[in-house]
Amino acid sequence: MSSTELAENGGNVEPAKNDDRKRGFFGRIILFIQQVLSELKKVVTPTRKELVRYTLVVLAFVIIMMALVWVLDKAFGWVTLFVFGTPLR
Repeated sequence: MSSTELAENGGNVEPAKNDDRKRGFFGRIILFIQQVLSELKKVVTPTRKELVRYTLVVLAFVIIMMALVWVLDKAFGWVTLFVFGTPLR
């Protein structure tokens, strides 16, 4: 496959739909591995600054969600005690 053909289909090795009937079992496996490697070449690793920023965003989101679940748990617990009364001991 030439470089112009690779550029036309977004850098993929070969479109899989055009070749399904022509390839055997192992041919499809090889095509799949070629396409995976082609996609992995497109991956861009984040810089250290971006990685720290993404990590802090994820941690902040997790803390906010934990707080929300804790508040809802306390609220539902209070409502349950209000409706059904104090538990017997």
